[in-house]
Amino acid sequence: MTISPQHIVAGGLNLGNGWSFRVNPRTKLLETMTSASNRSVDVGLLAELFDNTPDMAFFVKDAQGRYIAVNDSLVQRHGWREKQDVLGKKSSDICEGELGTVPSQQDQRVLRTGKALVNQLEMQWYRPPMMTWCLTTKLPMRDADGTIVGLIGFSKDVRTHVEPEEIPSAFAETLAAFEQHMSPDVTPVWFAERSQLTARRLATLTKKVFDLTPGQFIAKIRIDAATRLLRETNLSVSEIAHQCGFYDHSAFTRAFRKATGTTPRSFRQLAK
Repeated sequence: MTISPQHIVAGGLNLGNGWSFRVNPRTKLLETMTSASNRSVDVGLLAELFDNTPDMAFFVKDAQGRYIAVNDSLVQRHGWREKQDVLGKKSSDICEGELGTVPSQQDQRVLRTGKALVNQLEMQWYRPPMMTWCLTTKLPMRDADGTIVGLIGFSKDVRTHVEPEEIPSAFAETLAAFEQHMSPDVTPVWFAERSQLTARRLATLTKKVFDLTPGQFIAKIRIDAATRLLRETNLSVSEIAHQCGFYDHSAFTRAFRKATGTTPRSFRQLAK
């Protein structure tokens, strides 16, 4: 089966039919609990399962945020060759600069608070210097006493393939208009009205076509445009902020850092 956000519960993965996963810190095994019996699955075996999902980076980390299991996709997209090159390291160790510090900060927050991070839209390296959009989910893992002993998660590429006829013409026209003029007033409500769709229908459409909520979809378009201008032009950060529909330089920087893990100026230097 495909593991998706609806299978995520506090402290583990819920795969239905009474199956869930927790971490045993002494053996570094994922204890699989059912109502009838307890069994164990090695984290390496779980990582091998995700080796068959090239559009998803899978990982298990200990309480210090160090990788104890990863799939091949995570290794390759960061430019490493073997899993052993990554195991025992933190995100900040395998990805240089600010783009590596953000995942580590996320880890610390999840490990400290016990609050899951679900469907965080962010831009990540994909075989540097390429970038890709991902939806990242991380959740804490607890031992039998409820102590947080690590985290488990994945970053899934936003790459959904659909047929052109699945996209209503009014939506396509609205999207084209938005990309031509990214007004800061554009919201999901504006998009729904211009596309002649209900809010519910718009949400269903963006989820099916882009695997994003309407809000995530709009934010992605703005950041996509901004990264292109940062790479291809010499426009100032303030000018790019204005062109991409941000109210000011500060709002643009906050949104850009949230999406990419770095500032517009730093991204421009990295891209070049």
